[in-house]
Amino acid sequence: MKKALPLLSIALICSTLSSCELIGGIFKAGVWTGVIAIVVVVALVIWILAKIFGGK
Repeated sequence: MKKALPLLSIALICSTLSSCELIGGIFKAGVWTGVIAIVVVVALVIWILAKIFGGK
């Protein structure tokens, strides 16, 4: 059942959206995922540098 769920989801998406809408949705999700990942990585680097060089 676990393998069938993603296939069922893809089939449902493909049947309800046109190809242009589907590709647009994938790109929007990709952009926001990338933006969030970059923000998290930059915040983590700043936090680590503050711990290393911030000394009391």
